Amino acid sequence: MKRRTFISLIAGLALVPSLVTAASVEYTPGLIKDALAEGKTVFVDYAADWCSTCKRQERLIDQLRERNPAYDENMTFVRVNWDVYSDHEVTESRNIPRRSTLIVLNGEEELGRIVAGTNINKIQELMDLGLAKAQAK
Repeated sequence: MKRRTFISLIAGLALVPSLVTAASVEYTPGLIKDALAEGKTVFVDYAADWCSTCKRQERLIDQLRERNPAYDENMTFVRVNWDVYSDHEVTESRNIPRRSTLIVLNGEEELGRIVAGTNINKIQELMDLGLAKAQAK
């Protein structure tokens, strides 16, 4: 095997873990209500494709999910497209003030929220709240 080929192969393999992380499910009407009715804990990310804060949050969330597979095993991750659903019931019923809002839900309860925050420790705390609730069942 040529050295250049070997180096390319190794560099490509370095990307594999990031591909393994499950993507968030794109919101469709009723998705969150159905998941909650099934007893699932739901992490909801209200985001817009053009929002730099949203992109930063997404990178941090993906990083945390990659580090701890228990998040994906115990919670449903839903991305609500702000440009489509900012005036929709899924946003208004929970008093979501803006894009880049993250919330964790279980049953009828909101376990916590972050608005426009990009501190990885705070996002992890929010995800850990959901994980603890999901695992307590």
